[in-house]
Amino acid sequence: MTNHATTTPVSSIRNLGPAFESACHAAGIPSAEALRELGADAAYAKLLENGTKPHFIGYYVLVMGLQGRPWNDCKGDEKKALRQRFDAIKARSFDQDLSALERALDDIGVIARR
Repeated sequence: MTNHATTTPVSSIRNLGPAFESACHAAGIPSAEALRELGADAAYAKLLENGTKPHFIGYYVLVMGLQGRPWNDCKGDEKKALRQRFDAIKARSFDQDLSALERALDDIGVIARR
């Protein structure tokens, strides 16, 4: 990844707010420039691998934001194609068993809440 002399907050990208920015920072995506360089699919995979729970709307909001489009601009065949991409990313990057273990540990107070 390129080392950027000046950086812009992730939340400066259309549709992306402070919570998404925090998740990006936790996943090692420190800036809007780094997010754009990774692209939506690789960035979303990093978020899932870092513990973000998969959510299709969050994924397509990211895709639309990186294109400078409103989040609700995604419709029809484009949305169907994004759903297929999301499902593939989720299958590669989200460990359901680990997530279940983390929930169980959280329920008994062993790990801190995110």
